[in-house]
Amino acid sequence: MSKTELVEFIAKAANLTKADAARALDATIAGITEGLQNEGKVALVGFGTFTAKKRAARDGINPLTKEKIRIPEKMAASFKAGSKLKDALN
Repeated sequence: MSKTELVEFIAKAANLTKADAARALDATIAGITEGLQNEGKVALVGFGTFTAKKRAARDGINPLTKEKIRIPEKMAASFKAGSKLKDALN
C-alpha cells in the first residue's frame, strides 16, 4: 500500500477529506519521528513498538573494489509488531 492509498483509506474510514487525512497521517509520522528522537521509543498498544537503536561501527567490504571499509555507528529505527497486529496477519 502506498502513502496515497493509505490516505484514501483513512479518508474513507474516518469520513474525512483526503487533505485532512493526509495532514493526519503526516502528523502521525511526525509524532512517531519526534518520539524516537526524544525518547527513543513509541509504543502503540496492540499495534507495535517503534524503537531507536544504536548500530555499532563495523568493518565492511566495498563490493566493487573488494576494499575494506569502516562503516560508522548510527541510529536506526526498529519496529516490533504487537499482539493484535500479529493476530490479524495470521
